[in-house]
Amino acid sequence: MNIFFSSLSIIFLLNCFKSRAETDEDWWTHGVFYQIYPRSFKDSNNDGDGDLQGIINKLDHFKDAGLTGVWLSPIMKSPQVDAGYDISDYYSIDPMYGSMEDLKNLIEKAHELGIKVILDFVPNHTSNQHEWFKASENGTEEYRDFYVWVDGTPDKPPNNWISVFKNSAWKWSTKREQWYLHQFLEAQPDLNYWNPEVRKALHRILIYYMDLGIDGFRVDAVPYLVEDKLLRDEPRSYDPNAQPNEPDYLIHTYTKDTDDTFDVVYEFREVVDEYTKKNGGSTRILMSEAYAPLDKTMRYYGTSDGSRLGAHFTFNFFFVSLNLNVTTAYDIEALVYKWIDNLPNIYVSNWVIGNHDNRRVSTRCGVENVDGFNMLVNLLPGIGVTYNGEEIGQEDGEVSYEQGKDPAARNKSTFYKESRDFERTPFQWDDTINAGFNEGHETWLPVSGNYHETNLAAQKEANGLSHYKIYREVLKKRQEDPAALGDTNIWSLSEDVLVLKRTLGNSHIVLAFKLGWHNNTIPEEVFIPGIKCNKAIVAITNVGSAYNIGDALNPLQFTLNPHDSIVLDINC
Repeated sequence: MNIFFSSLSIIFLLNCFKSRAETDEDWWTHGVFYQIYPRSFKDSNNDGDGDLQGIINKLDHFKDAGLTGVWLSPIMKSPQVDAGYDISDYYSIDPMYGSMEDLKNLIEKAHELGIKVILDFVPNHTSNQHEWFKASENGTEEYRDFYVWVDGTPDKPPNNWISVFKNSAWKWSTKREQWYLHQFLEAQPDLNYWNPEVRKALHRILIYYMDLGIDGFRVDAVPYLVEDKLLRDEPRSYDPNAQPNEPDYLIHTYTKDTDDTFDVVYEFREVVDEYTKKNGGSTRILMSEAYAPLDKTMRYYGTSDGSRLGAHFTFNFFFVSLNLNVTTAYDIEALVYKWIDNLPNIYVSNWVIGNHDNRRVSTRCGVENVDGFNMLVNLLPGIGVTYNGEEIGQEDGEVSYEQGKDPAARNKSTFYKESRDFERTPFQWDDTINAGFNEGHETWLPVSGNYHETNLAAQKEANGLSHYKIYREVLKKRQEDPAALGDTNIWSLSEDVLVLKRTLGNSHIVLAFKLGWHNNTIPEEVFIPGIKCNKAIVAITNVGSAYNIGDALNPLQFTLNPHDSIVLDINC
């Protein structure tokens, strides 16, 4: 078989890397974090919107699954122009979700179950309904420079900067007769980090929530925090597919990933580290969201020598771009090594396959492959991140333009391409009305029509395998020593077959995964590189696999059918 010879020839060229858990035993370094999209998770009062009490009512789900912590997308008070990423009061909970007492109750009950709670923190901008902005626009001295204001005339923006959501990043205020910067929507004015009082105000918010018992923060949109003080025009990208009003039309030299932005993130880290040092208890952590070039992404972790620290981890978005139409096993292998090879050894890797801004993995990569991808991201070294619904293989929902809520997709001709509503539809708990999300009130986004077939209750009660049962077993398997502490190798044996091996001494945990994308009807003979014995035991399989748990096979030669993903225990 040619595959054997070509694969063997590359074994000696592969890099082998250590799990970061080997040198850092802190609670978060080998955790699995679950992103809750609160408005779509569980509606406890039947008003159509998910809420904090709904999350409290479902806390046992996280314990049962074996999760380390939950991250809540924004719940602070907001006009909801951009799904809560336009905060009008950092010190209040939006009434849609409940009250501060509800949050305190959630923290207490989660901690009783051993579940950490992470809040979404939005420091780049506020809502234009925030009292800071109102005072700033009115010229109140204390807040006058809390935002980026620039002189000019109403007919000409200060420069050519373009918003992430298209068109000029500047808005004229008739009240103040100046321009203000908004790197996102007009309703989201950018805070001015050149003002030290702004930084202090944001630090106080972090301390307030840590005092409540919050275990850390996911820091939103960090690349945009500090812009060029000279307001220089940004250069053209000459991207032939970008229109003049689109962000890709420019290279964001002066509005994104500036050196001063990293300093702000490092200051946030100093605040949470000092808090832990002063108050004791478990480490409070920062996760940073940075869609940035790889070298910049790594800088958000901190300096390469660790002399200054940033986020405990910066989200690795390599896998959220996987697409069954173009991705091969070779691509996946390359992405894994690209991340690991660029991450300084003092930092911890993380693996993400989806979130609230990207189509669900089951839709992008096929429901038949969701078990394999859940195995992959949770058996790689470091931290795993799960977006709600991935544990049951939930697909994107069906949303019409008229039903859509995403402010970035209000053009009817591009709605189905650009809208983020599809991955935000309600979680599917069971096969009762509205998938058990609530008791029948019209939901803020429609419940997917496939909830009778795909729901958590059915998968928990299934006689045989289900996506959820497999997910739970994978999270148990990742706690075993080879997965928690072992060396790692990953191979693409063909464009369709991927092998991941975690090794500690003579013990190996191996994932063999045939994507079934490029050769989707043909079984393939495969082998596990670097194994000398001829016996392996099947520990976990995907839904629909020809293998059964407990089967013995020869790791030097066995067959995978399209979409097979099996986890093997090998001792030799």
